[in-house]
Amino acid sequence: MPLGAQNVFVFNQGASQPKLKRALPVVLTASLSDTLLILLAVLGVSVLVFTVPVLKTAIFAVGIVFLLYMGWSIWKSDPANMNKQQAAMPIKKQVLFALSVSLLNPHAILDTIGVIGTSSLSYHGAEKAMFTAACIITSWLWFLGLAITGKAVGSLDHEGRLLRWVNKCSAMMIWGVTVYLVVQLIQAL
Repeated sequence: MPLGAQNVFVFNQGASQPKLKRALPVVLTASLSDTLLILLAVLGVSVLVFTVPVLKTAIFAVGIVFLLYMGWSIWKSDPANMNKQQAAMPIKKQVLFALSVSLLNPHAILDTIGVIGTSSLSYHGAEKAMFTAACIITSWLWFLGLAITGKAVGSLDHEGRLLRWVNKCSAMMIWGVTVYLVVQLIQAL
């Protein structure tokens, strides 16, 4: 749940749109994009790992390094300097920008593969299907929640205090997942 480019964009559109329903195109686009990435990560990573078992260790290692970096960069980010004055965008621009920060953003792709794809390796059969469904549902609820929160916060957070706190919590959650992956890697070895 780190607040990267995709999440900040959804939050900002929720905050900048005159009505919450005007931010729904960005919520739907980000949610559908994440659904695609989640399915590709779970199915693709599993196929690769079953074909080349040594990839599991490599994927865990890359995921751990990536999460350490993401946690650090989010911890050190300065929300007061983010582009919070972004104007409310029309539907077409919302969709195109949401697609770009979702599908062309290496962080979003690596995050999905490194975290969800790697985590899916612990599950098989029905458990893997439930894990995948839970990730997709969580993603949809997350983006909707970001837009709602953005709308609620609106212009109250001029100095970025709330986003700074959210970033710190987000970084700690990322590091918690990193610890979990380290334990999984040690058990796999």
